[in-house]
Amino acid sequence: MSLTGSFHVSPSTGVPTPTHIAVLDDEPDITLLLSGYLGTHGFRTTQLHSGRALMELMANDPPQLVLLDLGLPGEDGFAIARQLREHWRCGLVIVTGRGDAVDKVVGLEIGADDYVTKPFDLRELVARVKAVLRRLQAEPAQGPAAVATSTTTGVPTPAEDAVDRDLLHFEGWSLDIAARRLNDPNGGEVMLTTGEFDLLLTFAQHPGRVLSRDFLLERTRGRESSPFDRTIDVQVGRLRRKLGTDPNDSRWIKSIRGAGYLFVPRVTTSRGQP
Repeated sequence: MSLTGSFHVSPSTGVPTPTHIAVLDDEPDITLLLSGYLGTHGFRTTQLHSGRALMELMANDPPQLVLLDLGLPGEDGFAIARQLREHWRCGLVIVTGRGDAVDKVVGLEIGADDYVTKPFDLRELVARVKAVLRRLQAEPAQGPAAVATSTTTGVPTPAEDAVDRDLLHFEGWSLDIAARRLNDPNGGEVMLTTGEFDLLLTFAQHPGRVLSRDFLLERTRGRESSPFDRTIDVQVGRLRRKLGTDPNDSRWIKSIRGAGYLFVPRVTTSRGQP
């Protein structure tokens, strides 16, 4: 599946169809408002008011992205987010009135692609949604990964095909760009969220260079950081943990005081199967 703006290309038909977004909030007025505004931008939406309804949708008509409110009566929004991350590959934007820094860190730790607090500007929310969808361009909503395809024909273009078949190798690990998959030295797959994959890919494409937080945030989330934004720091800690090191271990991802981060391993490139 290839995503671009408010449309995605079906892997089975190669036909562009409206990108499907699930809007989950306990307040019908909010789901109606969001669905209506997203609809004016060409998105197909489904309004939901419970975690159970979302799970049923994921099983029958999985969306490419979920807008999730944490404050659902009688339900744990973080548990819903965790369940999404464990079983489906889709964009996840938390939209909530819980603006506490701890809640934001927890949401990002679980694997949310973005965290938006209420009240919010509708135009900004749509811009954030589109930024997440751009990062999902080569990633399917669920199931096995697929090669990114042309948004007009559904067939890989020569340039896309050449880039997407690259495999990046470091310290026995391999990063498959086409499948958006990380394999450990034993060949086992290590599951990464969209943000984690994009961050690791950015590091692997710029080994031995100090990358600022602003640069990393722009490459992985399409926006600049604010003075107290810890998004990149949180994701670096998660990446270190998934690479088998302590979250504070800078052996592979080195913290450069006042400058950013540096990816230490030597990276080599090979070509995957067409």
